[in-house]
Amino acid sequence: MTDLGDFPDLGLEIHGHVVSVELRRPPHNFFDIDVVRTLADAFEAIDRDDRYRAIVLCAQGKSFCAGANFGDGSGDRLMRDRRTRDLYREAVRLFSCRKPVVAAVNGPAVGGGLGLALVADFRVACPEARFAANFTRLGIHPGFGLTVTLPRVIGQQRAAMMFYTSRRLKAEEALDIGLADMVVPLDRLRATAIELAAEIASNAPLAVESTRATMRMDLARQIAERTDHESDEQAQLRETEDFAEGIKATAERRVPAFHRR
Repeated sequence: MTDLGDFPDLGLEIHGHVVSVELRRPPHNFFDIDVVRTLADAFEAIDRDDRYRAIVLCAQGKSFCAGANFGDGSGDRLMRDRRTRDLYREAVRLFSCRKPVVAAVNGPAVGGGLGLALVADFRVACPEARFAANFTRLGIHPGFGLTVTLPRVIGQQRAAMMFYTSRRLKAEEALDIGLADMVVPLDRLRATAIELAAEIASNAPLAVESTRATMRMDLARQIAERTDHESDEQAQLRETEDFAEGIKATAERRVPAFHRR
């Protein structure tokens, strides 16, 4: 508990000028709109407090974040689509944060969980980390602004490879292409991420924030525009048999059989 407030499903700790924000929905930290909204509330509270200059985003449990829990894909279509749009509006708030963010990726960052990891400026990973944009394996379009953020970090060609194949990358592979910035043992992960954030926080905060704003110029606006498109594409694809098969096959841990319908 800090004087920043109480945020359900999150744990905040102060480390000098750095605040660690821990997802607490173990083991896999699946998110929904409530988690993303609360995370955005926490980021904004830190943003407003000049005592703090950097954020470490970390997670409890086995996974960093295994994405959104689609369930079995059933339910009212309009309500599902509305929830997706509302979730993405909350995600835009994360990208509007002024202060630098370091993600400590302790395990799989999958689908929307990869999108969450790419909110951060830097990613410190451990050998247990995995990175996957597995949307096409589920029969759906990428979301969470990943069609903007992933190419920005690793380039258009490598991003296309990850999207089209739904391939899962190990930590060292992610390091090789710039998706991870450092790989350290799991028992050093959190401390290393805090050390990097503290190194950033040791510099002039106005200068860091100004430089970051230039480096990420219009990113939040781009995310807002692109997530509108992503949610439209997702709404259409959720009505397909291929999407139902992708969700079912994933739940049954088997290779999906898609039929282009």
